[in-house]
Amino acid sequence: MKPEIRPSKPFGIIVEGKGINIHEVDVTWLRELVWNERLIVLRGFRTFTGAEDFANYCEKWGEVSVWPFGKVLELVERNNPEDHIFDNNYVPLHWDGMYRQQVPEFQLFHCVRAPKSGQGGRTTFSNTVNALENADSNTRQLWEKVTGHYQRKMEFYDSKTVSPIVDTHPLRGHSVIRYNEPPAKGFGDFINPPTLDFTGVSSDEAAEFHQTLRDALYAPENYYAHEWQEGDIVVADNFSLLHGREEFETKAPRHLRRVHVLSNPPLNNPRLVSHK
Repeated sequence: MKPEIRPSKPFGIIVEGKGINIHEVDVTWLRELVWNERLIVLRGFRTFTGAEDFANYCEKWGEVSVWPFGKVLELVERNNPEDHIFDNNYVPLHWDGMYRQQVPEFQLFHCVRAPKSGQGGRTTFSNTVNALENADSNTRQLWEKVTGHYQRKMEFYDSKTVSPIVDTHPLRGHSVIRYNEPPAKGFGDFINPPTLDFTGVSSDEAAEFHQTLRDALYAPENYYAHEWQEGDIVVADNFSLLHGREEFETKAPRHLRRVHVLSNPPLNNPRLVSHK
């Protein structure tokens, strides 16, 4: 029995497992799919017995990035969280590893428990390669003028990153967008928000910059929101996509595990200014 592949709109693919054990699927083949499609959803497979089994599987994809907490981040709402990634608020679009010494190539997510229908909590992805290809020349020139300055302190790091909005894919040389999106309504409801600053344009141009970039990143042809089902595995190209999270109902049964896999060779973060 072989997995079936079908397209996911507006980008990416869904690989239907039909009860196949995920450990039996050729990772070289899956890696090629991610390189070509930038996002794959593995659904209907027999998956993992626990976090250690998931981490061992991710080792097949490449070198796993080790955090102070280990290899697997348990993404679940906490009581009295000290950071917004552990509450039920929405998370703006960003790229992973932006504050770390090495930037992962792949994000692997495994859904242990999924919110019920209508409870929210979809993980969001924006295809920045498509966004750039679809932008008109004047808009792209505006984006290319801007540099983002990002600073964030949390329990795992205290770092500053400075990156042009339009950057270059480190392995393939085409253009990508690197952007930590400011929340449309500000950081008033955020626990431990980052500090963001954008330079290179006037104040009048800055408003146009954020609006046109947000419109492009959330355009239907560039934006995918994944509604989780238990057992889903999602693998994303972190060098090409931005991702975030929709708000979800507090205490909803949303439990994801996430592992970062480094490129070969690992990418030392070229935009990291300071790190503690």
